[in-house]
Amino acid sequence: MNIRKITFLILTLTLFIVYAEAQVSKAPDRQRGDGPWTQLIIRGATMIDGTGSPPIGPVDVVIENNKIKEVRTVGYPGVEIDPNRRPKLKEGGHEIDAHGMYLLPGFVDMHGHIGGRAQGADAEYVFKLWMAHGVTTVRDPSAGNGLDWVLDQKERSSKNEITAPRILAYTGFGQGAKEPIATAEQARQWVRDNANKGADGIKFFGASPEIMQAALEENKKLGLRSACHHAQLNVAWWNVLNSARAGLTSMEHWYGLPEALFTDKAIQDYPLDYNYMNEQDRFGEAGRLWKQAAKPYSEHWNNVMNELIELDFTIDPTLNIYEASRDLMRARRAEWHEDYTMPSLWQFYQPSKKSHGSYWHFWGTEEEVSWKQNYQLWMTFLNEYKNRGGRVTVGSDSGFIFQLYGFAYIRELELLREAGFHPLEVIRAATLKGAEALGMQDQIGTIQVGKFADMVLVEANPLQNLKVLYGTGAIKLTEDNEVVRVGGVKYTIKDGVVYDAKQLLEDVKNMVTAEKEKIGFIITQPGTPEDIELKGKLKGKM
Repeated sequence: MNIRKITFLILTLTLFIVYAEAQVSKAPDRQRGDGPWTQLIIRGATMIDGTGSPPIGPVDVVIENNKIKEVRTVGYPGVEIDPNRRPKLKEGGHEIDAHGMYLLPGFVDMHGHIGGRAQGADAEYVFKLWMAHGVTTVRDPSAGNGLDWVLDQKERSSKNEITAPRILAYTGFGQGAKEPIATAEQARQWVRDNANKGADGIKFFGASPEIMQAALEENKKLGLRSACHHAQLNVAWWNVLNSARAGLTSMEHWYGLPEALFTDKAIQDYPLDYNYMNEQDRFGEAGRLWKQAAKPYSEHWNNVMNELIELDFTIDPTLNIYEASRDLMRARRAEWHEDYTMPSLWQFYQPSKKSHGSYWHFWGTEEEVSWKQNYQLWMTFLNEYKNRGGRVTVGSDSGFIFQLYGFAYIRELELLREAGFHPLEVIRAATLKGAEALGMQDQIGTIQVGKFADMVLVEANPLQNLKVLYGTGAIKLTEDNEVVRVGGVKYTIKDGVVYDAKQLLEDVKNMVTAEKEKIGFIITQPGTPEDIELKGKLKGKM
């Protein structure tokens, strides 16, 4: 077996095991959500339309079946609305009183794995957490439950037969191949077969240059889009610039970008005892990578950025999925874990030499400091990329490293804000920019006539505080010195079907509570006496 076959096989085994141990349970028939109606009118909301325009309101938005029919400004803030200025409700129509609420386009999660067998997260659990946080479109990168499985859920979602976002299936490159792809022609044939099966695109992890070139060129010729996690096993001979030049449409995370920015080396400065299969090695050294790249605003840094923008290249950073690297305690103690994290998922997150991303062998101050510095350099690139006209989107990559579906998506918005994005730029990244990256900007991404009725209603201003989008809301002190929770998405509207977001969260909470009671589970912290005792009791139950 030659080196190309060996490299491809190692990468396939390493990464597909993470995403495709076995299929998870499909979503049950839809029991939540009302509509679509022949006519739905959302009345009196303040609209943030996703284009980057400032809020405007009050507006009435008219929906017929699953399409936006009219967006009408009906008055002025604090002034009684003249009923004669408002769209008329037709017989059999339905209306939502949204006075005091904020209306946004449905959110696009560009990196959403639909659960996982190892995590114990099935489709219903994942879909409801996404929908409860306003996520109405998801790109599944690598179709970890199998392409046929994902396409089935995609079709059922499009018919509103299940409670789920819109789904786009990006098959993992080589998935289903009878033998390792070792030639350019094999790569092209696999890409053609993938398109014929109905996939929306391809998720790459890297391969030899001739295979990547052939696969990307063929995929582009067929009109499909693509994503790539430039894994360390192949990035030394094929980085982000190589991919973008060959036709890749988006990069995931940030692997491959610092390597394209090297000026005094060609290969990352690995310790000589590094082992890729050691998760702490892998993530520990990843946290030292940006410091090895060209300095911000230097000539090479600028040249790489400008070329990627010229190629209309999308960066989907998934900042949140690495946040435990810079502050493990914060991610581990997030307040939603107690009520919404499945016991099996919690156990998957714990220190382990086997579970992907559970790299807490001895994670300490030095690793966290390196990652904090890593983030500063990474965020500088992202913000400037956006400022120069580059496309940055929002993806969560949940189900790993203490990041929970839905909640992690909102955290991603906060991290883009930290990177320097204005809140309106954050919302645009979550809506219009995601739609553009998927080639769906004529269908979703903004609140405009003719587009699908995918929208989010929240009872507090997310521009003032993005935390109001969390299912747990934001903490606020009233004038009477009372502590309250405000926000949480009120309604998620997808295809004209109105979902009570808080009810979806309650469904998830009930699932988690039932599972905990079934096996006698409580959340404990790693290595404590309580943790050791609980593991002993649960042995064989999970």
